[in-house]
Amino acid sequence: MKETPKYIQVKEEILRWIITGQYAPHKKLPSENDIVKQFDMSRQTIRQALGELEQEGWLYKEQGKGTFVAEQTTGSYRNNGTGMTIGLITTFISDYIFPTIVRGVEASVRERGVRLLLASTDNEKMKEKQSLESMLREQLTGLIIEPTKSAEGNPNYSYFLALDSLRIPYVMLNERYSEVDAPCLRIDDELGGYRAAKHLIDLGHRRVAGFFKTDDFQGIRRMKGFVRAFKEQGLSISGNYILRYSSEEKETVPASALHQLLKQEVSERPTAIVCYNDELAVKMLDIVRQEELQVPEHLSIVGFDDANLATATEVKLTTIAHPKTQMGIDAVQMLMKIVEQGVGISMEDKVYTPELVIRESTSKPYHQ
Repeated sequence: MKETPKYIQVKEEILRWIITGQYAPHKKLPSENDIVKQFDMSRQTIRQALGELEQEGWLYKEQGKGTFVAEQTTGSYRNNGTGMTIGLITTFISDYIFPTIVRGVEASVRERGVRLLLASTDNEKMKEKQSLESMLREQLTGLIIEPTKSAEGNPNYSYFLALDSLRIPYVMLNERYSEVDAPCLRIDDELGGYRAAKHLIDLGHRRVAGFFKTDDFQGIRRMKGFVRAFKEQGLSISGNYILRYSSEEKETVPASALHQLLKQEVSERPTAIVCYNDELAVKMLDIVRQEELQVPEHLSIVGFDDANLATATEVKLTTIAHPKTQMGIDAVQMLMKIVEQGVGISMEDKVYTPELVIRESTSKPYHQ
């Protein structure tokens, strides 16, 4: 593999100083001599790195005083001749509901003649850090970000502070980190979990299990709504019927738990389940078949998101609809409004009302 040129290495490190807030706008950098000593590289290499950063608008010089960090704005620098550029960071790009969200974003930016940069975190905090760092090196007009494992905190908070410092507007998608003050577009997950459970209760189900991923706030809110539906009806839930799992456990823990639940006596096993999303619900259909049972005759299933795969199986899933394409379109519209009116304007969250889509996977309980 070809080695990165030395001046690029220096340039990237100094840029990291800037975007992580180590050097705020108008703060003086170390002297050229000090930088030469720090990197143990030639003066020519250091000057080339500093020169490019100055040309790109990250630095400026004052005669006889030194080199300083430039003030970044959403104005002339970030829209200078190359047009506007919006970044989109999601946990995934090509899987599940994310291609539909991305298409909504793409359609909206295309109408405006805006350039779109895509990045995926694969639901990993380190990759989120890398994606944020990469985006901050671009001449961004704004950024749309889906947080990675939002319920597990934000180890990349310094990069969000850098966005604020550089006055790059951003909006959050699906959820937001609790310590981040940015408008968010999300479905009312708690109401969605409530409606999924209430649908089964109204059908007559009393032994209903819930499977929820809890390293993001979506799963926590859906679980909260699920529990609320039973409490409002004065119904109790067995602790064995609430199954919580992490992203890393999604391939094993829910499946194992359902196998165990379905092996119980008919009078003890659940007659219905609510799943964190449709991806899990489809996997649960396979578990039911492996246990030589049928949906909905022996087990009703409700998913969440109304993904394409919800209707791709022989049993079409009852599920909660997610706005997907519209969310992508609305995210761009919200971001552009902030760009036009200026960073710092007050912007309300966009919260979508979840709708229950009833299909073939739910019915009245055959055995209660």
